[in-house]
Amino acid sequence: MSGTRRRNPTLDDVAAAVGVSRATISNAYNRPDQLSAPLRREILRVAKRLGYAGPNPTARSLATRRSGPIAFMLDTGLSAAFSDPALSITLDALAAQVDAEGHALLLLPGGDDGGPRAERVLTAQADLAVAYSLADGAPALRAIRDRALPLVVIDQPVVPGSARVGIDDRGGAVAAARHLLDLGHRRFGILSAQCLSEPRGGPLTLPEAMRSRFRDNRERLAGYLETLTAAGVPETDVPIWETSGLSREKAMAGAGALLGARPRPTAMLCMSDELALAALAVARERGLSVPADLSVAGFDDTPPASWSEPALTTVRQDLIGKGRTAGRLCLDLLAGSPPPAPVVLDVELVVRRSTGPAPG
Repeated sequence: MSGTRRRNPTLDDVAAAVGVSRATISNAYNRPDQLSAPLRREILRVAKRLGYAGPNPTARSLATRRSGPIAFMLDTGLSAAFSDPALSITLDALAAQVDAEGHALLLLPGGDDGGPRAERVLTAQADLAVAYSLADGAPALRAIRDRALPLVVIDQPVVPGSARVGIDDRGGAVAAARHLLDLGHRRFGILSAQCLSEPRGGPLTLPEAMRSRFRDNRERLAGYLETLTAAGVPETDVPIWETSGLSREKAMAGAGALLGARPRPTAMLCMSDELALAALAVARERGLSVPADLSVAGFDDTPPASWSEPALTTVRQDLIGKGRTAGRLCLDLLAGSPPPAPVVLDVELVVRRSTGPAPG
């Protein structure tokens, strides 16, 4: 009949065409290890011929009450996020934990608001979300609340009713600043991670820096400046430069600006190893010797920190342990356990050759 819409093929149609049960067709898509390779190839061949695209994920979720994937929300785009080794190590450890229980990860990249678009979160097929270092007030967090999804937070922000694993950011910053003070330094510069200020990237006043929408930035900055002030170094004498991302390339402009100050800092406190490695690169370009002319301290202790020349003094955090802990929290929440008290992992200062006595 003219104008009648053609019915879409169903799983039952494929089963009838192949001559197997409905469950066998379902296994071809959802549990391929249960079938022989030739049988699965035949099922997929017939399904393609009939125009059957596979089980509808929404219908499957409604039927099973579980969609499986865990939404992993990033604060920035994928290329920027994965230029940070700390994320890669943490994510790999988390994935290993949840994969063992059959849960895949759905990566949701972030944007200008310090998290994924709320619309993307509202439509994501997931039973649980992980917030990786999202900005305070990111719209994605409201979407999670509206959906009543269980939430695991890695580092930040603090969200009531969520499970969270983080580190002692302030304590690590205190240790780095104290180490450089003990070496005799009194002229400092701070290379800050992105704060979401306007415009993005550039010099920051102290009030602007402390309004960062990222909790770890505020904690690390407070640790640096409280320690320096207690030693007699005025906050107003410590220039702060915000980078527009965590990549070394973007951080080099900020490192160059700090090293162009007069008087030039003899020590640079950097909020990540990637920022610190950018500072080392700029120092080399300008003919400065590290640590004779400039001492540089990072944060995280990612693998490049020990490979750099000179090897980087940095604050070590247990990135693998953080990822594993987050993975266990995910599995516990999915099993129906209530969110536990926040888990705070210790940090330690690792002293290598990028720091030394103040010149002169």
